[in-house]
Amino acid sequence: MSEHVVQSPLPGIFYTKPAPEREPFVEVGSVVAADTVVGLVEVMKQFAEVKAGVNGTVKEIHAQNEGVIGPGDPILTVEGV
Repeated sequence: MSEHVVQSPLPGIFYTKPAPEREPFVEVGSVVAADTVVGLVEVMKQFAEVKAGVNGTVKEIHAQNEGVIGPGDPILTVEGV
C-alpha cells in the first residue's frame, strides 16, 4: 500500500469540521474517496474545500482544527488502496 500526504493548497486557517457543533469531516480510520472533503481552509472569509485526492483510509491527521497552515503544509496522510 502507498501513502499519500494531503497538503494545504492555500495559507489560512484549517477547519476539520463544517461548523463548530458538527462532527469532523474525517477521523483516523475513515475510508475516503478521491473526492471526499477532508477539511476547509479559510482565507479572508472565503472557504476552500480540501479533498483527499486518493482512495484509501486516513492513517494520520497532521493539522489541528482552527490551526494556521501554509501552502504545502501536511493536513493528513491517506493509506491508498
